[in-house]
Amino acid sequence: MKKSFGEKFKALFKKKSAISDDFYEELTDILVEGDIGAKTAFQIVDELEEICTDKKISEQDAVIQELKQLLLKSVKSVELEPESGKTNIWMILGVNGVGKTTSVAKMARMYANKGVQNVVLASADTFRAAAIEQLAMHGEKVGVRVISHQHGSDPSAVVFDAAEAVRAKGSGLVLADTAGRLHNKENLVRELQKINKTCTLKADEGCYKKLIVIDATTGQNALRQAEVFNEAVGVDAIILTKYDSTAKGGVAVSIGRELGIPVAYICTGEKYDDISAFNPENYIDDFLGL
Repeated sequence: MKKSFGEKFKALFKKKSAISDDFYEELTDILVEGDIGAKTAFQIVDELEEICTDKKISEQDAVIQELKQLLLKSVKSVELEPESGKTNIWMILGVNGVGKTTSVAKMARMYANKGVQNVVLASADTFRAAAIEQLAMHGEKVGVRVISHQHGSDPSAVVFDAAEAVRAKGSGLVLADTAGRLHNKENLVRELQKINKTCTLKADEGCYKKLIVIDATTGQNALRQAEVFNEAVGVDAIILTKYDSTAKGGVAVSIGRELGIPVAYICTGEKYDDISAFNPENYIDDFLGL
C-alpha cells in the first residue's frame, strides 16, 4: 500500500537529522507526490525555508506547524445555501467518472432535509445514454422531482423547464447535472456556455452558482479539469469526491492557490449521506497526518 503524504513527511524527519537544503528538496518531491503541483510545491517550500531561517526553526513540530499554516492559506472553504423565496440554479460541472450525478443526488437530499422547498433535478447531460435514467433513479430514491427530455435533446431546454417548474411554485433550487466529455472540449465548452446563458437568465439575481465535482484521487488532472471549466464558464466552488484521508489528496491546495476556487463539500462514500461541509483545518491535518 502506498504511503500517505503524512507518513512520508514524518519519515523525512527521521532520515534527515538537520533541516538542510536536502530536507527542503525532498519535501518538495513528496509534496508533488501528494498531488500538490510542482509549481505550488516549489512556492510553498521556498516560503517555508524562508520562514524557518528567519525564525531559526529546526524542531519537527514547529516546522510542521509552519507548513500547516502555509497550506491553510491556499485552501479556501465556502458555505452554500440557496436563497429562500427565490429561484436558485446551480450548474454542476465535471468530467465523466468523478461522481457528478451521485453528488447531485446527495446535495438534493441534503437540501431537502434542511427544509429547502422545491428541490428539482435537471437532467442536462442528454448525451450519455445512461445519465438520464441514472438521475431519474436517484431522484426517486431521494424523493425529489427530476425534469428530463429525451436522449440527445438540447440541455439548455431542460434547464429552462426545470427553472420554470421551480418558479411556478414561487421558489426553489434547480440542480443541473451537465455533460463532461472533456475529450470533445470545444463542443463541451460551447454547450456549457449555452446552458450558462439560460441559467443566468432564469435564476434570480445572485442565485446562480457553478460547482465543479473533482475526484480527490486524480491528482494534477483535477487542476487541469478545474482550469478548463473555469475558463469556459467560471467556477464558484468545488465538491471533492472519493475523498479518503489516507489518500494523497493535496489537490485542493493547488486549485485553491492557482485558481482561487474554494471547496464547499467533501464526499467520502457512495451513500446519500456521505457528504459534509468542507473544513480546511481538518483537511490539512489529514493531509499532514496530524
